Amino acid sequence: MNRFHRKKPRGRDITGWLIVDKPSAIGSTEVVNQVKRAYDARKAGHGGTLDPLATGLLPIAFGNATKTVPYVMDGTKVYRFTLRFGEARDTDDADGAVTETSAARPTDDAIRAALPALTGGIMQVPPAYSAIKVGGERAYDLARGGQAVVLEARPARVDRFELIARPDADTAEFEVESGKGVYMRSLARDLALATGTVGHIAALRRLRVGPFTEAHAVPLDRITAPGDTPHPPLDLLLPLATALADIPALAVSEAEAARLGFGQAISLVEFMGRVPSTASPDGGLVRVTAGERFVGLCRLEDGWVQPERLMAETAAAGA
Repeated sequence: MNRFHRKKPRGRDITGWLIVDKPSAIGSTEVVNQVKRAYDARKAGHGGTLDPLATGLLPIAFGNATKTVPYVMDGTKVYRFTLRFGEARDTDDADGAVTETSAARPTDDAIRAALPALTGGIMQVPPAYSAIKVGGERAYDLARGGQAVVLEARPARVDRFELIARPDADTAEFEVESGKGVYMRSLARDLALATGTVGHIAALRRLRVGPFTEAHAVPLDRITAPGDTPHPPLDLLLPLATALADIPALAVSEAEAARLGFGQAISLVEFMGRVPSTASPDGGLVRVTAGERFVGLCRLEDGWVQPERLMAETAAAGA
């Protein structure tokens, strides 16, 4: 046998997005592994980690859709969480050990008064139990090993932070709309501190990731439960381009698509009247289509349409 001969990758070559409604008490990586096995998929990855305690939307990309994961992770996210006052925990959620207690309970007015300082462009210290690397190791591995983890504050963007319910003096429910990399556990911890007490997240659910909403979500057990067929139905998968629905669309001809496909930049002048008004000419992304066909992503820069990520949209089931 030729020693340079490569084995054919195992699994089915499928492309698309599956939006899983993740249950609590399971990690995001394990969900991906279960779904990948259920579909016997060759390649899969997720569009944004959820803590084991959290439930809600976990977008999973198959095949070529994995190329669009960074754009999904950059999208707006919406969360709902319950903050329990009176106990700080080392993980900043209910899965951790109690590290401090307080008898203070804030009023609704005190909570609302503290929200503006945690909205907009803020600096946020991530939880010690997070995947951030410290000296080449994950912070949560160091914390679990008993080491003191000191993380630096980093920029974060919180577009909306709203008190939506107050079931009792010990708990409050919030809805948050945020950008990439915002830790809900840190928001809950910092809000409790800002109101003169301590607290942690008792429940957390993700309601939206970029263009994906709860209407797209499929329960995990519908994917992993044995059925009459060897694999879950492929019609549960959304097309690759669905992940990019929030990006302004630019229609091109097949000839223009071919030029972009060869890596050629095209002057914006040639697209006069076709460039969407919502696309920024200073580095903004556009989703390029030729008729019904998804061509890929291009960036508007220095008066040119520059190819950035081009891909052929394939059927959900490949060869």
